[in-house]
Amino acid sequence: MDQAWGLKHFPMTLAGIGEPAPAPGHQASSLLPKAALPSRPCRAIAVAGGKGGVGKSTVAVNLGMTLSMAGHDVMVLDADMGLANVDVLLGLAPSRHIGHMLDGQCALEDLLLGAPHGLRVVPAGSGARRLAQLGSGEHAAVIRAFDDLAPPPHYLLIDTAAGLSDSVAMFAAAADDVMLVVCDEPASLTDAYALIKVLSRDFAVRRFRMVANMVHNQGEAQQLHQKLSRVCDRFLEVVIEFTGWVPQDERLRQAIRRQRAVVDLWPSSRSALAFKQLAGAVDKWTEPERSGLDRIAFFGGRATPAAGC
Repeated sequence: MDQAWGLKHFPMTLAGIGEPAPAPGHQASSLLPKAALPSRPCRAIAVAGGKGGVGKSTVAVNLGMTLSMAGHDVMVLDADMGLANVDVLLGLAPSRHIGHMLDGQCALEDLLLGAPHGLRVVPAGSGARRLAQLGSGEHAAVIRAFDDLAPPPHYLLIDTAAGLSDSVAMFAAAADDVMLVVCDEPASLTDAYALIKVLSRDFAVRRFRMVANMVHNQGEAQQLHQKLSRVCDRFLEVVIEFTGWVPQDERLRQAIRRQRAVVDLWPSSRSALAFKQLAGAVDKWTEPERSGLDRIAFFGGRATPAAGC
């Protein structure tokens, strides 16, 4: 069995669950209930940002819970091995983390934490020096652990670490989609471009989904997308799709302090409505353009990054 098969080829077993009614004033396209969804493999989405502090973990948690609230089976993998915070954002208290699984002390199923609305979390360790120094073989072992997971989720959101480490590159390259979280700061744009360059040059990732975070309005979000797209169009052969935006919202800040998802705590807030709109867009994505095996074969040593890296 391919080492990363679990990330790419989960069969889906759908159970009929009704769709929750949207909050008043919500104009996003409705998410399909499970009963209406066709059978398909798990969609693995790497949520990345390059720079730290752009809010990628917050986006991953709230997007995951919004999809769960719509009836999907969703799992969030905290792939920031040394500085994990998904469990903190949701007020969870894991007794074990990925390091225990790698040491053979438990299976992946033993790590799963339940969050509101059926969302499940795979926690990493915080302040664990060993996890921060995992090699490529151990990162591959984390992905391989999903092979035997049953039942598989409909969506697997991978909250990657900040920066351009091998861990970020491996998880992003293994996923079906890379969702870039960008805010209106020069460092955010610069680091997002650097990540795009590495993934496109070394791992042939050609399509990226951009989410503008902490912006004032849609116009500002689209301008941010245009800034990133212009430089990528000039120097790289990639497509940067505008997927959505999340506004600056005091309710979101308050939810973070309370260790709750804003879509759960204040479902009618501006940011919660934005996450519902984002989830609606994600749920309409077409199938990935390229075979997953073409992208993830490097885990087994059968392929190497492109020349010139």
